[in-house]
Amino acid sequence: MSNILMQRGQEWLKTLLELTGIPAEIQGNLETSQSQEGDSPEPDNYWLTIDQTNLTSEQIQILIGTDGSVLDAIQYLANSVLNLSQPPEEQASYTIELNGYRIKREAEIRALAEAAADEVRFSGREVEIKSLSSAERRQVHTFLKEFGDLETFSRGKEPHRHLVVRPASLEGVGS
Repeated sequence: MSNILMQRGQEWLKTLLELTGIPAEIQGNLETSQSQEGDSPEPDNYWLTIDQTNLTSEQIQILIGTDGSVLDAIQYLANSVLNLSQPPEEQASYTIELNGYRIKREAEIRALAEAAADEVRFSGREVEIKSLSSAERRQVHTFLKEFGDLETFSRGKEPHRHLVVRPASLEGVGS
């Protein structure tokens, strides 16, 4: 099944790029998720990497967009279209990569999350992280989930939605 889902994603992305006048090959990699005890299993994540070999630097900049906005939009479309009318067991998560952008951005987001965690621990107050896409907010939630002394949530409405990191509430803990 995983090969079929990856091939569907690769073909869809290749067709989309051809329709925009930017033909490129698509490499696919499967990233299996490790679910924690009791967590509901997450769908497999397919990394669809646009081969930049024959792209100009201008085409690469256009496809990534300001702060990854075009890459995010393509990724949103891929996940929406490729999972449309699919039964839950045949749904997948697709990450669109180009020029190492996602990997670099993930490192930046991890550093932001760690800095916010340090600040919350030092000050004892909540910290807001602004200017993150919904996917990036999810990454921070995931990064900080393992820290029992912190909790995260989102506040506000798009496009002004922010991620908040604060000390974990002590409700239910006896003193």
